Amino acid sequence: MLKTRVVTALVLLGILLPVLYSRSFLALILVATVFFAAAAWESARLFGLARPVFVAAIWTAVFAVIVYQGVFAKATLLFSLCVAIWAVRLAPMLKLGLPALANVGNRLLAGVYGITILGCFIAVIALFAHSPLYLLSVMAIVWVADIGAYFAGRAFGRRKLAPSISPGKSWEGAIGGWLAVLVVSAILIVAWPATDTFAVRLHQGWGWSGVTAMLTLIVAASIIGDLFESQLKRRAGMKDSSALLPGHGGVLDRIDSLIPVLPLAVLSGSWL
Repeated sequence: MLKTRVVTALVLLGILLPVLYSRSFLALILVATVFFAAAAWESARLFGLARPVFVAAIWTAVFAVIVYQGVFAKATLLFSLCVAIWAVRLAPMLKLGLPALANVGNRLLAGVYGITILGCFIAVIALFAHSPLYLLSVMAIVWVADIGAYFAGRAFGRRKLAPSISPGKSWEGAIGGWLAVLVVSAILIVAWPATDTFAVRLHQGWGWSGVTAMLTLIVAASIIGDLFESQLKRRAGMKDSSALLPGHGGVLDRIDSLIPVLPLAVLSGSWL
């Protein structure tokens, strides 16, 4: 299992890094479209929608039109809507619970979650348009938080963060991931202050207090995104969103933490 997981991770990196550093807009769009279609299909399955392939095709067509028309460069309203959806609708459901699969509210929720997935992938395009390094630096924040949470949770985890949703996550792990992000970002800011990265831009615009506040918000958003997808899987009785990525589950299993984070990162960049 570990060998399969490592091989899949290396293949994904072998696709992602050359695309990012080729600076080929076309290559990024093609890869993003494939992964978006997979994520939309997985989401439809988690919500128990009929004809998930057809649902995914509709969402992918919307994504393609937005990208083709170049609307991603002026998608502030979409990103703002995504942030509002997470704050007002999806995050509270971690406490309130999800509607039944057969409920009309479930179909409405599927559409709302679909908007956030769309916003996440449009944000990928917008961040890449700024620079590949800038996009990678935002994604790295989530990865560092995830790795830090894993090791801190293993070493110190005692108090469960959301036992009914994801019993393996702890408050100590979440705090460890947050501290890891702050430390790594501080090192980056001090050691390479001229790089075009998200943390450096935050420091240039808002100082250390702004860096701390925004990174705290981003880490919290990444945890919420992860927990919400876990909640969907638990309701659907699925261990993974799919088996598309051997050893890792599905595309949503890899990007669940990024879904609320990337639109927020684009918005904060525009504020800067």
